[in-house]
Amino acid sequence: MKELESKYNPHDFELRIYDMWQENNLFSPEINPNGKPYTIMMPPPNVTGNLHMGHAMYVLQDIYIRYKRMQGYQVLWQPGTDHASIATESRVVKKIKSEGKSKEELGRDGFLEEAWAWTHEYGGNILRQMKAMGFSADWSRTKFTLDEGMSKAVLTAFLKYYNDGYIYRGDRIINWCPDCKTALSEAEVDHIENDGKIWEIKYPFEDGEGGVVIATTRPETMLGDLAVAVNPADDRYKSVVGKNVVLPLINRTIPVIADDYVDMEFGTGVVKITPSHDPNDFNVGARHELGQMVVINEDATIADGFGKYSGMDRYEARKAILADLEDCGLLVSTKNHLNNVGHCSRCGTIIEPLLSKQWFVKMKELAKVTLDAFNNGEPKFYPERFGKIYRNWLEDLNDWCISRQLWWGHRIPAYYCEECGHTMISVEDVEKCEKCGSNHIKHDEDTLDTWFSSALWPFATLGWPDETEDLKKFFPSDVMITGFDIIFFWVIRMSFSARYFTGKIPFKDVLITGLVRDGEGRKMTKSLNNGIDPLDVIEKYGADALRFNMITGNSPGNDMRFNEKKVENARNFANKVWNASRFLLMNIGVHNSTDFDKTKLRPEDAWILKNLNDTIEVVEKNLSKYEVGLAADKIYSFIWEDLCDYYIEFSKVVLYGDDEDKKEHTRSILLFVLENALKLLHPFMPFITEEIYQSLPNNDGFLMIQDWPKVFELDSSADESYHFIERVKELIRSIRNAKSTRNIEPSKKSALIIKGEEHFVEQVLLNQAIINPMIQVTEISTTADDLNATDYLKVSIPEADMYLPLRDLIDYEKEKIATQKQIDEYKNEINRLNKKLSNDGFVKNAPEQVVYKEREKLANYESLLESAEITLEEINKAL
Repeated sequence: MKELESKYNPHDFELRIYDMWQENNLFSPEINPNGKPYTIMMPPPNVTGNLHMGHAMYVLQDIYIRYKRMQGYQVLWQPGTDHASIATESRVVKKIKSEGKSKEELGRDGFLEEAWAWTHEYGGNILRQMKAMGFSADWSRTKFTLDEGMSKAVLTAFLKYYNDGYIYRGDRIINWCPDCKTALSEAEVDHIENDGKIWEIKYPFEDGEGGVVIATTRPETMLGDLAVAVNPADDRYKSVVGKNVVLPLINRTIPVIADDYVDMEFGTGVVKITPSHDPNDFNVGARHELGQMVVINEDATIADGFGKYSGMDRYEARKAILADLEDCGLLVSTKNHLNNVGHCSRCGTIIEPLLSKQWFVKMKELAKVTLDAFNNGEPKFYPERFGKIYRNWLEDLNDWCISRQLWWGHRIPAYYCEECGHTMISVEDVEKCEKCGSNHIKHDEDTLDTWFSSALWPFATLGWPDETEDLKKFFPSDVMITGFDIIFFWVIRMSFSARYFTGKIPFKDVLITGLVRDGEGRKMTKSLNNGIDPLDVIEKYGADALRFNMITGNSPGNDMRFNEKKVENARNFANKVWNASRFLLMNIGVHNSTDFDKTKLRPEDAWILKNLNDTIEVVEKNLSKYEVGLAADKIYSFIWEDLCDYYIEFSKVVLYGDDEDKKEHTRSILLFVLENALKLLHPFMPFITEEIYQSLPNNDGFLMIQDWPKVFELDSSADESYHFIERVKELIRSIRNAKSTRNIEPSKKSALIIKGEEHFVEQVLLNQAIINPMIQVTEISTTADDLNATDYLKVSIPEADMYLPLRDLIDYEKEKIATQKQIDEYKNEINRLNKKLSNDGFVKNAPEQVVYKEREKLANYESLLESAEITLEEINKAL
């Protein structure tokens, strides 16, 4: 048994405790080999990332892992990291650029060497940081999305999707980032409202007789117009359908077509159709067999074949085209317009919709099966409202573009014969065409979307596609805890992938967390320079304080504001736990028994044990509903108020007394309650609870693998004891408040007379040994006589009236001098204000609000004077 240090300093033990846990392999599921499996899949952070406050929310996962481990479950918290293709590649490109090299100069193999070197240098950083938070994941199982096993799963999944007809390669409109130079899925595009323009342009009829006016927000794409369209129900334009117009500046003849896609309320009701640069126009073009015409290159410049505009940046070309249209008299108007513009979520560049040959996953059937499972309760969302977002996405999923024009990531397993054009999909390298026998084979240059591999995370990390024991035991997982911002990115993709490849939804529950914002409610961003490094907070306050801060005062799904004062309060709580434990251990000594005679329970004993039972039940109930904050609040209240503020104070009477039998009894209860309080708190604040537990005389190894507390059986008399002590608490609070109101020092002692309900008064008299020290009372007595109210400080609770003799509490001579001084000060202020307000010059010339405030001050001082004079009169009577 070790002795606790006199002062709480988390840096003295947090690292040491964590090393002890790891050295003893306590994070392994094999700690409870016969337990029922319980699994959480850690959302894999970017391998090159650093810990930020969002990762601090992972503490929720650790709370459930530690809680279930103590309940005897065979617990697996599967950790790992994501290769983060776009993010990592962009960082490596910047690094080699700073060294005077380029991606193209290095070539694919040379660039991948650089990327792997970067990953090895920075890849373990975030995992080391997570360990500082106390996370008890089984690090021996750490996976990386480019590991051999994960790569095998990715290739197997691609092959099965392809063979089953779900993956195809085709020309479609995709989101293209000109800066990252890769295709993006819709989920990787941030739509931001911008103040833009809408331009109305006249397209003359081919016959020279008039024309139509179209409205567009992107005039630079008009170079690729292949039609103009109107709604067939629009009476204004029925007569022009079938005519041809001349495309301004290009002088190409294009038709006027009718299509239901056109919004009659937008602009003039006539729109340009550019099939190669707008997803809706692509569909219109397909319906009317318009063909394609690519205008904008992958670097966002105008393509060849468009005269002086070719080679210009897209926005430079926009200015030139508008100027030329104005010169031709064809620019009809320019209006302000609020545009919803897509930006690359990684670099912020405005994306360009481009016609491109890419690989896609057909989503219609996959989404339907996943939606059917959701309608049958798989998975359940907490809070429930996020299930609606999940449903809405599934009901409107477009085909998923999975190819990326990057080198870092899983290379698409497609091989092309350069002789006959045959395409082969294989998990093994292909060197010979299976169709014509040629050896001229080219491997597809593109890589898969990062989310393709992440979608397989819940089962690929357990060994899929092999039928492993881990897969049988730990899949599906019990709960997925993640942020609302990746419901589409990740949660949906995991769901349909697992449903397709394993026949199961990958998790039973989904707990959605909000964002961590700064104290003003703003999102933490580099541009605002308001980010907070969790490790800085740990350095200042300790990991336990940060952990407790992250889950208190916050409900599921809601954003939380980071407030350092809250962390300080959490540290103060840890300090309270430390000091209380140290006091108890000093008074318990070597006593190591938690057995006590239930027939000898005093009221305060039964009260604390019943409160402990209630705390266990409330914590378990709230954790079952994922109300982690409420569970933490209950533990905080039990430890700070019930145990520290009351029961320990009640116990001092016995501990400082001479009755050794009572001392042993009380020590057993104190040790029992402390041990169970530490167990309840452990999932939330694991370091301090483990350190204190190691100092308990009855410790049995490590706290983190002890049994979760069970409700203690009490007889019916405990209810009566509980209610009595609750009324005693009200008595104590009321007397303390009354003394405070009269500015009487809390330590000022006096007698107390109590009158009220006979049974309650009798119990108070019997238990005054524990009550008197709490309210600085020398003796409690009762009387049937009437008491002169002016001689006593009267305090009332529903069960009784209590009287404290004022002569014991107040120095009347001193009070008289102080009160007279107050009266004199009030009179001086009243005289000053009366003079000021009787001055006509002030009343007439000063602002009305100023005069009003002066009159308000006068009324206030007159009221204070009246109260002070009454007080002085009472003091004189007492003297």
